Amino acid sequence: MRFGMGRGARGCCGRASLLSGTSLGRGHPQPEAPPSRPALTGLRAPALGPGGLELRRGLGGQSGADPGSRLPAPCDGVRGPRGAGRSPAEEQRSAVFVILFALITILILYSSNSANEVFHYGSLRGRTRRPVNLKKWSFSSAYFPILGNKTLPSRCNQCVIITSSSHLLGTKLGPEIERAECTIRMNDAPTSGYSADVGNKTTFRVVAHSSVFRVLRKPQEFVNRTPETVFIFWGPPNKMQKPQGSLLRVIQRAGLMFPNMEAYAVSPARMQQFDDLFRGETGKDREKSHSWLSTGWFTMVIAVELCDHVHVYGMVPPDYCSQRPRLQRMPYHYYEPKGPDECVTYIQNEHSRKGNHHRFITEKRVFSSWAQLYGITFSHPSWT
Repeated sequence: MRFGMGRGARGCCGRASLLSGTSLGRGHPQPEAPPSRPALTGLRAPALGPGGLELRRGLGGQSGADPGSRLPAPCDGVRGPRGAGRSPAEEQRSAVFVILFALITILILYSSNSANEVFHYGSLRGRTRRPVNLKKWSFSSAYFPILGNKTLPSRCNQCVIITSSSHLLGTKLGPEIERAECTIRMNDAPTSGYSADVGNKTTFRVVAHSSVFRVLRKPQEFVNRTPETVFIFWGPPNKMQKPQGSLLRVIQRAGLMFPNMEAYAVSPARMQQFDDLFRGETGKDREKSHSWLSTGWFTMVIAVELCDHVHVYGMVPPDYCSQRPRLQRMPYHYYEPKGPDECVTYIQNEHSRKGNHHRFITEKRVFSSWAQLYGITFSHPSWT
């Protein structure tokens, strides 16, 4: 049974609630309390609820109590000690409830963190794994032609990977890169205006599904400038091969405009192999760890498949950001001088818990472990 207090029973509680900004009603502001009156001790003030029933019955639980006894006013100036009026059993139940609530909260937080695990590259140290020989991967059905019926060239002796790093600015590596047998570039990294440092020659260009439009929007830069370029596009099947409006159709239309354009796509089976390789090398499932493989990951694996020796320009080692002076700033891309700082980009992606991110530092740790196995060298900066 629910009892309502009459106006006289509100007393100082009503005024205190108004002063503290707390509403006693169901979402409605309370009227201003009348001025307090001197308490008349020794008198009983019956508080009546609906139908005239004495409120004392609901509060004290004893009808027929001594008519001379006075109901304790909830806002009397004198209060008993904390916990007064509560039985030991009630206090014990409250303590048990608090402990259970704390345990459940800890369990929820732990489960949440486990579901959004963050992979730290340091856990690769000392981990034993079954070696995977990328040189023995089947090549025939891994990359299918988007345009025509050609097959992807399957062998180069010496390859160079030109990264998009700003570490290449001012190096004057252009002539050296031009002399390489095969050169590999990534996404929409341009050569116009930067050829003194990065050269022009482009044998292969590995392009992510998210960069397709940026590349095809500038055909003079990426198609006509180096007509010998072979494009290798990668992306999840749901992005690349939708029946209507797929990226493959977009690339095919571009091929009609540029007959000399040679383009291939990574097959769905090979995409799964890239995921399996990441799990085998790191011990982490890509999807469960909320990771996106970077274009650098695909490019490095493709280079190992295609080339006997690989030289990488501009890639920093995995521990670079922990040793770099804090005040030193390096743009993430050489062609975006006002773009984000490379270490900020690496660290944020490596440790982010929300959404999917590239694990750049993790990938570099794997590349380091491949260096001796596959004949990979790094320069500008140099490391192994």
